[in-house]
Amino acid sequence: MNEKKPLSVAIITKDEAKNISACLESVRFADQIVVVDSGSTDDTVNIASSFGCEVFVEKWRGFGPQKQFAIDRCKQRWILVLDADERIAPETALVIGDIVSKDNNDIAGYSFPRNNWFQGRRLKHIWGGDRIVRLFLKERGRMTAAAVHESVEVDGTVKALDVPIEHFTESDLSRILIKIDHYSTLGAWEAFREGRRATVWSASCRAALAFIQSYFLKLGVLDGTQGFTISVTDAVNKFFKYAKLSALCKQAGFPGKIR
Repeated sequence: MNEKKPLSVAIITKDEAKNISACLESVRFADQIVVVDSGSTDDTVNIASSFGCEVFVEKWRGFGPQKQFAIDRCKQRWILVLDADERIAPETALVIGDIVSKDNNDIAGYSFPRNNWFQGRRLKHIWGGDRIVRLFLKERGRMTAAAVHESVEVDGTVKALDVPIEHFTESDLSRILIKIDHYSTLGAWEAFREGRRATVWSASCRAALAFIQSYFLKLGVLDGTQGFTISVTDAVNKFFKYAKLSALCKQAGFPGKIR
């Protein structure tokens, strides 16, 4: 697909040198690619610049606000939001190109199934059925303000597409532990601001339930060793989120009543 399509792609990055090239290669058909970096210490910014992206370096605001900052710098009417570890499959690029080339106001946004890959294996069960809204009219959509677990909110009809977005999630266990620490801290603070409470014991119960849900109820057992690893990391993340929330409650002098 050599012809540029009237589409802006919004991507946020930090230390994504190993992912960003493949991501950008998959959206070369877009007229504009906006990359907002929050202080990479690797070659991320140089790689993005070499692809002709419009690169902005911006202090971290939280996932939702950071992505909205990128969207606000997009010039085209149609916006596609991507993460650096995601790819637009060739058949998906054709469908997106066709959509944005038409003057159609009846549909405000589109959702995609997401194929999630971990350590070389597609997780068909534990993360199966994942569907995300990523393509939308700029005047009809925006990111939620959540610091973590952000999403696109669209004012109008959202149509479900069958073509996928490919997601190659972090597979290095050391980096996963770093992400768990970061995400659990964000989640704990968000829960604390919402007035929720926890104890270490309730954190343990939530972790056990998270493992049961991921490995057995969502059939992660059928996703091999990768399914087991993801189930464990889900449980660890859940434990530290609520253990950190418990610590925040104690620091604030609140009782450990669970909500």
